[in-house]
This record gives sequence, C-alpha cells and structure tokens, in this order.
Amino acid sequence: MPIGPMTMFAIYVVVWWVVLFAILPLGTSKEVHAPPTDGGQWGAPDTPNLKRKFLTTTWVSLIVWAGIMVMIWVGWMPLPDLAPPTV
Repeated sequence: MPIGPMTMFAIYVVVWWVVLFAILPLGTSKEVHAPPTDGGQWGAPDTPNLKRKFLTTTWVSLIVWAGIMVMIWVGWMPLPDLAPPTV
C-alpha cells in the first residue's frame, strides 16, 4: 500500500465526518412544530435518533473508505509524494 496506517485512519476520519453531515438531515420531518416551551429550538427534531445515525454513518463511511483505498491501491487516485527528498 502506498500510504501508511495513520494516513488511512486520517482519511477514514474525514470520510466519517462528511458522511455524518450527509446523514444527519435524513429522517427529520418538515412538519410545523408547536412553539417550544422548555427553551428548545424551533427547528430541532422531536426524535433525532443520533445513535442510529452514528451507527449508519460508521458502516456507510467504512464502505466509502474501502472504495477510496481500492482506488488508491489500483492507481486510479494517486496521492502525491510529500516526503522530503533524501540526500
């Protein structure tokens, strides 16, 4: 593999956050909510299902990350060599 394990982990973390922000709005409704009386926000969903969304984010990002690793391994997405030249 042309990259190290820390780089692979960093790519996974970036993919995880991108997928999280893509999945967060799923399952929320555009219904008219009653005015909050407990100091909450108007646009906050009644049931955010965060645990389910985090688990979904984890397996979806694992699939996306694996696809990225395959593209790097095959050479379809080459990474630049950022190492300093040896003398």
